[in-house]
Amino acid sequence: MLKCSWPRVGLPVLLLIAATAGDAAAQTPSAEQVQAMQRQLADWPQLARYRDENAALAAPAPGQRRVVFFGDSITEGWGKTGSETFFPGKPYVNRGISGQTTPQMLVRFRQDVIDLKPAVVVILAGTNDLAGNTGPATPQMIQDNLASMAQLARANGIAVVLASVLPASDYPWKTGLQPAPKIRALNDWIRQYAQRTGAVYLDYYGALDNGQGGLDAKVSGDGVHPNAAGYAVMAPLALAAVERALRQAR
Repeated sequence: MLKCSWPRVGLPVLLLIAATAGDAAAQTPSAEQVQAMQRQLADWPQLARYRDENAALAAPAPGQRRVVFFGDSITEGWGKTGSETFFPGKPYVNRGISGQTTPQMLVRFRQDVIDLKPAVVVILAGTNDLAGNTGPATPQMIQDNLASMAQLARANGIAVVLASVLPASDYPWKTGLQPAPKIRALNDWIRQYAQRTGAVYLDYYGALDNGQGGLDAKVSGDGVHPNAAGYAVMAPLALAAVERALRQAR
């Protein structure tokens, strides 16, 4: 049975956050802030983000083996950091959305992955769950959502690549969480789950770790998101993992 785990979140909570953010004295959110929060709640998983692109995307040509890269801002960043240089001529489709957590990704998995008829999906997710972007998340919740995405893919004949979460010693937008040991534990689970289920394990972490559970400035400007040099390290690893998954899918 597929599982989806997410925290409960409502407009009153978001309004309270907005009202108490910034100055010590609480401030009433502006009309623009309220409207923005209402739009976010109306499309919490951001199903509309790629709706037009999905509708315009033709079915894979005969013999073409499409690959969907599915994830958060780190996946979305491929398109901002020269992905056409890293993957020239490849039928790769980017469906990353900045800030997303695994429950949001699971909700949009059908329209942004399955319906695009890929041969392979590359899933990179979990760091925003650890940061609490959509509320508290337990390791079990993250694992359930990752496993459910992988199960959905396999049930639809899509080979699965599971990527390790990138190192992070802190989150600039929510400091003090000390995510490094949690990331290592999650990656251990991802690796073991991939081995148990026949998915391909894509180890970004091992190639980027500075030895202290973080990212060096040479590969990241903020300690979380790769820069061009970071993506240059990741690209050949992704290519190799995709090729391995394509061989398995034959």
